[in-house]
Amino acid sequence: MANNHCCSTQLIDGDGTFNVTGIESFMKEVKFSECGLSYAVVSIMGPQSSGKSTLLNNLFRTNFREMDAFKGRSQTTKGIWMARCTGIEPCTIVMDLEGTDGRERGEDDTAFEKQSALFALAVSDIVLINMWCHDIGREQAANKPLLKTVFQVMMRLFSPRKTTLLFVIRDKTRTPLENLEPVLREDIQKIWDSVPKPQAHKETPLSEFFNVEVTALSSYEEKEEQFKEQVANLRQRFQHSIAPGGLAGDRRGVVPASGFSFSAQQIWKVIKENKDLDLPAHKVMVATVRCEEIANEKYATFSANEEWCQLEEAVQSGPVQGFGKKLNSLLGACLSEYDLEATYFDEGVRSAKQKQLQEKLLQLVQPSFLSALGHIRSGIVDKFKDVFDKALNRGEGFSLAAKNCIESSMAQFDEACADVVIELADWDTSKVREKLRRDIDAHVASVRDAKLSELTSSYEEKLKEALSGPVEALLDEASGDTWSSIKKLLRRETESAVSGFSAALAGFDMDEDTRQKMISNIADYARGVVEGKARDEAGRVLIRMKDRFTMLFSHDTDSMPRVWTGKEDIRTITKTARSASLKLLSVMAVIRLDDGDTDNIEKTLAVALIDSSSSNVTDRSITTVDPLASSTWEKVPSSKTLITPVQCKSLWRQFKTETEYSVSQAISAQEANKRNNNWLPPPWAILALIILGFNEFMTLLRNPLYLLVIFIGYLLIKALWVQLDITGEFRHGALPGLLSLSTKFVPTVMNLMKKLADEGADNNTHRNPPKGDYKAANDGSAASSSASSNVSVLDNGTKHNRTEYSSSSKFE
Repeated sequence: MANNHCCSTQLIDGDGTFNVTGIESFMKEVKFSECGLSYAVVSIMGPQSSGKSTLLNNLFRTNFREMDAFKGRSQTTKGIWMARCTGIEPCTIVMDLEGTDGRERGEDDTAFEKQSALFALAVSDIVLINMWCHDIGREQAANKPLLKTVFQVMMRLFSPRKTTLLFVIRDKTRTPLENLEPVLREDIQKIWDSVPKPQAHKETPLSEFFNVEVTALSSYEEKEEQFKEQVANLRQRFQHSIAPGGLAGDRRGVVPASGFSFSAQQIWKVIKENKDLDLPAHKVMVATVRCEEIANEKYATFSANEEWCQLEEAVQSGPVQGFGKKLNSLLGACLSEYDLEATYFDEGVRSAKQKQLQEKLLQLVQPSFLSALGHIRSGIVDKFKDVFDKALNRGEGFSLAAKNCIESSMAQFDEACADVVIELADWDTSKVREKLRRDIDAHVASVRDAKLSELTSSYEEKLKEALSGPVEALLDEASGDTWSSIKKLLRRETESAVSGFSAALAGFDMDEDTRQKMISNIADYARGVVEGKARDEAGRVLIRMKDRFTMLFSHDTDSMPRVWTGKEDIRTITKTARSASLKLLSVMAVIRLDDGDTDNIEKTLAVALIDSSSSNVTDRSITTVDPLASSTWEKVPSSKTLITPVQCKSLWRQFKTETEYSVSQAISAQEANKRNNNWLPPPWAILALIILGFNEFMTLLRNPLYLLVIFIGYLLIKALWVQLDITGEFRHGALPGLLSLSTKFVPTVMNLMKKLADEGADNNTHRNPPKGDYKAANDGSAASSSASSNVSVLDNGTKHNRTEYSSSSKFE
């Protein structure tokens, strides 16, 4: 069977004549008789010029004639046309019905509309009902009166068959399909319930005869691409439509394809002869149409009303005083004008159309009403924030201030809502009120969190300031009661902080568990500050150990710098300084903040690091266990460990390496001092000099002038000795001393001779010169005395300078 082209024909013309020849030719061309029961019939009904043919052409790729919009809106399809769908399995026949409510037939000649609709329901598996989105909820929309008549006649004329009614909502607006579909289904059910039924079908549900489906399409003219995309998706639902689960999957009473032409002819014949298919009474119809026209006119007038437009625009930008009163006046005037013009029409129709008009008007003004409520809500929230902040700044308790401000704000909202209420609408403002309360509660919660956070941070900062410095000082001292002092300090500061914090929390309305948790967090923070500071200090323990060693090793008990004269016991001093450093290491090894924290870490370190290094192991075949060969301390959890045993051993090794230089320098200085103090020759050398120099000694005794020369030379040499500070120069070694003396010797001699010359000149100037030998003798004696005096003065000055130097060297 060919499936790649479309074939169409007019089944029934505009006068109601069944085209027998046309359908027979159509059946042959599409080879319809070969389909057996594997075929589906789809028809479409709806108002004239509603786009039925356009929908079918796009949905099933048929070639029905479409209306030319540029030539005006007029009847395009006359009678009933049928065509075969292209590209859909199984073989699907689609019928395009003449539109209803056409001006060409007029109001009185609507029998063909009812007949064609009833025919479509009788022969079709799926009936598409084309309708406008904005007509949903209207009495004449979706052919509801027509469907009511069709339902009643169909049950009387034919055996029940399952037909799918697919309502196609055209030019869908922003209203979700989920909101439109229940309205349609409710209307269809109401029609079904109101139709008089034969006794056999009194309790038969609508689902026994019809499957109701609803879909929606966008505007073909305004959103063509979106329309085609939606149509393509709808087309997929017609593939295998008669299969179980398909659109017509549960159809009944299917006529074989070979008998479809005869069956359609007989059905149309019965429908044409039926006299019961009449429209409602002319009076009701006129009332329905005219009241709807008046209602639409009043609705359009209200929408264009200048006062309403100004009110709508004003309420979008901000609150409007007297909004409810103004809007109630406009709505009342509009409905009064409708009642005045429609007063002579049927009361039932008039009331129904007035209700529809009222619903449309309320739907129009509802966004403005919600905007007015929104402005009230936002204004109340802003005012609440300001009043609440002022109450807190005045020192009012948080919970009390929140309670009073909330009660005042909610009362203000209720009062403001009364000014915007719409009398015709029973709109509930509770949702907006709940939203206001949620906004206020959220602000209170955020302020509460901020205040609690600020309060907590304040006390944490105070604890940090109160604990960090003292803990660091106590750890620096590192004595036996260091951790005991830290525990006392922590307990004292924690109790003080908890007391103040607990009193501050009294103003906040909170459950006891939350309160205790926050207090516990403060206490934990205080302990964390101490532990953190201890860990920081543990990271600098090597520096602390070296500082302590240097302090004890390089200073005496009076904290004066040591001068290594040779009398100090360097070994004992070194051991004492290292023991003190080891004490510091043992204190910093673990955290001891809990009652009952006892350990023997100091003893373990002393045995492993000091005693083991000083003891001599005679039997090297005996294997000893290293107590520091572990990553944990005995009876100490890892959470309290600051320095592991292995790290202690490594730190001690590094500490000894870095402090050995100071010890070696002290030993070297002590040895140099000893060498400098032993400048006299040994006794045997002195004895040899006496024995071997006896003749020279006797010569000096026989000639006293030599003694004078030697004495003068001694004075000069002594002066040079003191001036050059030979002992001090040789303190750092022989070679450095010789190099230093070689650069200072000549300037020192020249300076000494210059001073002697200046002193002699001064003495000659002030002395009266005598005559003769007495003069010469006096000159010689004066010269000798002057030289002796000068040398003595130099010697005394030099000694004084040396004393000052020695004293300064000691403090250095």
